[in-house]
Amino acid sequence: MSESKFSTYTGITFKHFKNDSLSSIVVFLVAMPLCLGIALASGAPLFSGLVTGIVGGIVVALLSGSQLAVSGPAAGLAVIVYDAIADIGFFEGFLVAVVLAGVIQLLLGFLKAGTIGNYFPSSVIKGMLAAIGILLIIKQIPHVFGYDEDYLGDLDFWQNNDENALTALVSAFQNIEFTAFIISVISLIILIGWSYIKNNTIKSIPAPLVVVFVGVGINALFIAMGNGMALSQEHLVTIPVLGENTSFEELFVFPDWSVLSNPTIYTVAITIAIVASLETLLSVEAVDKLDPQKRRTPLNKELKAQGIGNILAGLIGGLPMTAVIVRGTVNINSGAKTKLSAFLHGVLLIVAILIIPTILNMIPYASLAAILLFTGYKLANVNLMKEMYKVGPTQFYPFVITIVAIVFTDLLVGIIIGLLAGFLNILLKNMKNTYSFDKESHKEGEPIRLVLSDEVSFLNKASMVKTLDQIPENAKVIIDARKSKFIDFDVIEAIELFTNEGAQYKNIEVELLGFDEFHKKYSFK
Repeated sequence: MSESKFSTYTGITFKHFKNDSLSSIVVFLVAMPLCLGIALASGAPLFSGLVTGIVGGIVVALLSGSQLAVSGPAAGLAVIVYDAIADIGFFEGFLVAVVLAGVIQLLLGFLKAGTIGNYFPSSVIKGMLAAIGILLIIKQIPHVFGYDEDYLGDLDFWQNNDENALTALVSAFQNIEFTAFIISVISLIILIGWSYIKNNTIKSIPAPLVVVFVGVGINALFIAMGNGMALSQEHLVTIPVLGENTSFEELFVFPDWSVLSNPTIYTVAITIAIVASLETLLSVEAVDKLDPQKRRTPLNKELKAQGIGNILAGLIGGLPMTAVIVRGTVNINSGAKTKLSAFLHGVLLIVAILIIPTILNMIPYASLAAILLFTGYKLANVNLMKEMYKVGPTQFYPFVITIVAIVFTDLLVGIIIGLLAGFLNILLKNMKNTYSFDKESHKEGEPIRLVLSDEVSFLNKASMVKTLDQIPENAKVIIDARKSKFIDFDVIEAIELFTNEGAQYKNIEVELLGFDEFHKKYSFK
């Protein structure tokens, strides 16, 4: 197949091969420990996380319409997976639920359910990005100091090791591993200083890639010096080595279809499908906002791709997957231009398992933590906060509420709270947006003219009643509904009550314009 035909069928182009290939290495280095950590937190076999990373990288990248999103096992699903495996009783049975969840997602894609992603408010999406940035900063600080009790990719405030994000910080300061701290500081200096390099050849190399090599080099130097400062394996990436503790055949676990008679399977499948779909839609929407080229991902196509990915992952022993914001952000920050980067990162995961696991097991967690810490800062920088504040309270309040909710709960709960805050904000604004009154042009003694909005719902009744009650005695008021397309019965009733009773009591002259059709509709005399 020619390159042009391959690009037509898959959407993958080699036009930006240098950028995409270098970025794929960085994404791979970050994704690998995340895959293992999420599998560990899910109570699943370690390789199940890598299987999902490979399927998400290769299969979903080929089928997806997103150019920069990266799919794999999601930290947000870890608790659901852990409980589901316990409820079903064994991992092979759980895999059936993953396959069924993929089928449901595929159906949702054909039913065009992906369009729900277009209804997420921008303030909530930006709040989600900022919250993830804050969590990345908080959660990576312990790893920066060499306190690696929690897995690297955890983004939950409450941890599985009887600590939370804040107590882990205290523990980290009490258990500093100085070599890890040295590596982290040097790594951060490189990441920050890389933008000041003027040589284009050097600058074209992603700084995170340099950080990893420097971290490995520093630890190798301490090993050679024999001064006792070298990091032990618990502070280094640890992926299983084939031939030592497992065989190639053990990489794959297959579903046990005998559990299809168990009702729990279907509950778990529906739960995974809904949660994974929402996380994917949110992640893709967020990645699109970060895309320098502002490309839009076809959301229904994304659901179909995720569905096929989960079906395949479940069939060969993988965890459920979603598009993952952290990996997508690292991908963008590393200079990726197209989906080739996500595809190559999946290929690299295969290579890592089969060929170079011992080399990769030399990478310090401190180096990866510095990369994620820097990524967190880019997501939650001060300029974003200032920008949202300047937009005004209607955007700023849902933005802040979303941040706080996600940081102290989890991604989905926080998003739901943020959406509720956004809807409440709209309702409050709608309640106030009953009419327009030009105070500047109004002169004392002239009639008060209230021009009703296009849509006046029952939510506007309280505002209207309050306004009418405040009209002074002996005044004249003109209530103009000629531009209104809809006025709720409750509002009409309140205006009629004021006209027939309240206004007469205060000697107020009322003139109604454009109310005839509404009177007929509601059968007023």
